[in-house]
Amino acid sequence: MLLKNLKWLSGLTGASLLFLLLYYNLEQCATLLLQVFGFSRADRFGEALYFFAYEVPKVLLLLTVVVFVMGVVHTFISAERTREMLSGRRIGAGNVMAATLGIVTPFCSCSAVPLFIGFLQAGVPLGVTFSFLISAPMINEVALALLFGMFGWKVALLYTVMGLAVAIAAGLVIGKLNMENYLEEWVQTLQKSGVSSAGEGDVMSVQQRIQEGAHHVRDIVGKVWLYIVIGVGLGAGIHGYVPENFMASLMGKSVWWSVPVAVLIGVPMYSNAAGILPVVEALLGKGAAIGTVMAFMMSVIALSAPEMIILRKVLKPQLIGVFAGIVALGIMLVGFVFNLVL
Repeated sequence: MLLKNLKWLSGLTGASLLFLLLYYNLEQCATLLLQVFGFSRADRFGEALYFFAYEVPKVLLLLTVVVFVMGVVHTFISAERTREMLSGRRIGAGNVMAATLGIVTPFCSCSAVPLFIGFLQAGVPLGVTFSFLISAPMINEVALALLFGMFGWKVALLYTVMGLAVAIAAGLVIGKLNMENYLEEWVQTLQKSGVSSAGEGDVMSVQQRIQEGAHHVRDIVGKVWLYIVIGVGLGAGIHGYVPENFMASLMGKSVWWSVPVAVLIGVPMYSNAAGILPVVEALLGKGAAIGTVMAFMMSVIALSAPEMIILRKVLKPQLIGVFAGIVALGIMLVGFVFNLVL
């Protein structure tokens, strides 16, 4: 067993070295691609092609590593264990814990809804459950890793702090409103029925944990890679062809209404962090204010129209309206704070 574990660990080390070699030579590879096809970054198409050739592998490499690591981490923290940790928690402490747990769970806004139902059934308070539902898609490990890789630790840290504040505050407000009666009847029945505590699983070997991480990569990256390519392609078009003064006039710091408009534009859209971040990077490169594009990104991830459709099966329209309104106000506040301090 020890020899087999060492074999898997040595393979993991080799893969890590290959990642570093590729990641730190992406600029040279993108430049070489332009030279091979006879393009120059001095013209618009060449600049757009460079952006695409550099960003696609960068985002996919970052995403693969983060998803693999979190896949291994999730072998220690199951959904059942998460429910057990949150059930019975008081308002306040429970909101903080739920929002924090949302960071290490790889769920988009739509896939977090089934776990949302499971939390309610396990006896987790409604407001605490909403803190998780907001945090999981908006501040997950993929978003943070890509933000760190693209914009540095200051942006990633401020995004984390503000995102957690939105999730915690929104959950607290919804909890204080006592809106349990606005859950659909079948969810209220399920909530009263309770659920038996899940037992601890078998101890996994190093090989099994690495295999689980690889399965996460196949499952998650396999589902989102096309969105990444499309998102980077859109970002490349913006980067290469949209004039800087045009974006600055619409989404610059001096345009006070740009933040609420960005939130309204983002809500009908649907993407995950990996798909929308290349667009965010391109908008910033064209003069858009960072708070405005962060508000746009948050609304796309946390308030998507598909999520609202799925939530309608669980929540009555009044509660959906309260949830969307509170989160939208929180996201706009985040946008204004970003524009103020950065």
